[in-house]
Amino acid sequence: MLHDTLSPSLFDKDHIFDDLYPEHIQALSAMHWTSVDIAKRAGEFLAIPNAKVLDIGSGVGKFCLVAGFFHPETTFCGIEQRSELFTFAEIAREEIDLPNVNFLHGNLIDLDFDNYDHFYFYNPFYENIEPHSRIDYAVKTSFELYDRYSRFVYEMLDKKPPETRLVTFHGADSQVPLSYQLVGNSYSRFLKMWIKE
Repeated sequence: MLHDTLSPSLFDKDHIFDDLYPEHIQALSAMHWTSVDIAKRAGEFLAIPNAKVLDIGSGVGKFCLVAGFFHPETTFCGIEQRSELFTFAEIAREEIDLPNVNFLHGNLIDLDFDNYDHFYFYNPFYENIEPHSRIDYAVKTSFELYDRYSRFVYEMLDKKPPETRLVTFHGADSQVPLSYQLVGNSYSRFLKMWIKE
């Protein structure tokens, strides 16, 4: 089911969708934002009716907006620590007007993960160990933060109940608890779908 008032053509290609954002944000799209195709595939796997999906490190909200458009029966939420990116995500959400999408500005360690059922994980911590991949200098990065965040997410995922779904894109398998089984690789070796046993 598609949103009644929006044209699906907005979600056909990245260069069309990215027009929602300023030029300097568009320039970051290829490296830092989930592509439309990946968002569609990941969203399809995570979209369980009445479930809440969390995008950890949601940037400008591209995954949530694309997935939320095609799956109105599922709530998609993103958390982003950079205020500028959070603001652009909110502006895009308001323009598209999707009631099942929302964004939070904050750090993931302050979030109550009991409020979420399934998770999308586009390697949000990588810039901590690869300085050349930085988005900007608005937040502190370090190897210690990479380890801390990775450990935090690993422990959080390990506490979730059976049937919890997870999609990783360009993620390290070591960040996924052994209780999660790989069930699909529908696009490339970088896109992986998991369900907790």
